[in-house]
Amino acid sequence: MADSNPDIAVLRRGVHGMPMAEYAAALRERLPGYDVRRAATPDEERDLLARATVVTGSTVDPSMLDHATNLRLFACLYAGYGHLPMAAFEEHGVSVTTASGVHRTNIAEHVLGFLLTFCRRHHEGWRRQQRREWRAYPTRELAGSTVTIVGLGALGGGVVERLAGFDVDTIGVRHSPEKGGPTDEVLGTDDLHDALARADYLVLAVPLTDETEGMIGAAEFDTLSPDAFVVNVARGPVIDTDALVSALRSNAIGGAGLDVTDPEPLPEDHPLWGFENVLITPHNAGHTPEYYERLADIVTENIRRVEDTGEYEGLKNQVV
Repeated sequence: MADSNPDIAVLRRGVHGMPMAEYAAALRERLPGYDVRRAATPDEERDLLARATVVTGSTVDPSMLDHATNLRLFACLYAGYGHLPMAAFEEHGVSVTTASGVHRTNIAEHVLGFLLTFCRRHHEGWRRQQRREWRAYPTRELAGSTVTIVGLGALGGGVVERLAGFDVDTIGVRHSPEKGGPTDEVLGTDDLHDALARADYLVLAVPLTDETEGMIGAAEFDTLSPDAFVVNVARGPVIDTDALVSALRSNAIGGAGLDVTDPEPLPEDHPLWGFENVLITPHNAGHTPEYYERLADIVTENIRRVEDTGEYEGLKNQVV
């Protein structure tokens, strides 16, 4: 077996500090008839990449594709693929899939944590606890509020699902509103300000593109209510950071929950650290112990499709 070409090669670099051995084990469990091998060293990685039919990992050096004569599919560990050498994959006829959808549950729960913390002001309770100060403070209810979700893909859809039991009104904003969505109302990006004007909570769950970069800036903060809270689990540059700091300093918004920032990591001396109404997590919403299990499900589904069709086309999350 050791001298034969592997069916699936698992590269070294994992996600969220979780060992890739767990991912390889999940693949072997689902695909018992396949030779799944995990690279432990750079030399092993180069050797397996040169011989495997399917490679899964965070990325590859495009120069190594010249030697990957058997490679037909690269299954990326991440939902995003802007970091991948897409032109090189296309040139070598390698199909590419992503991990889109693996974060639906955990990131949606992260968003709910932000929303509930803001409305019940748990962060203020925690601060008073640190001072051993038994003093009540005003709160609000999530019920009856309006949550605007920008982006209705896997992440945005997961947030809407988990809001179903909270008696809130939801407005979805997406590039193609004619596709509809799970929210009570769906608007296009041209109507973003209409959705912002009615939002008690704004959740950003869009991919970073030329269109979405800086989409929430000074004009958008002016439209939001001074009591509105902004939650960003998309990418940091979706928000204009200087405009956000200005809005917080002038009390133009109620606060912000940020799992992503621009820049990232956020420098120790950045003013965002100093606001009591800003909650920051270090790009941690994507962490879940189920990550590799869900990713292995996607890869397995695609391997089965290849078995059925003989083609590396029409695969789940395929981007090339």
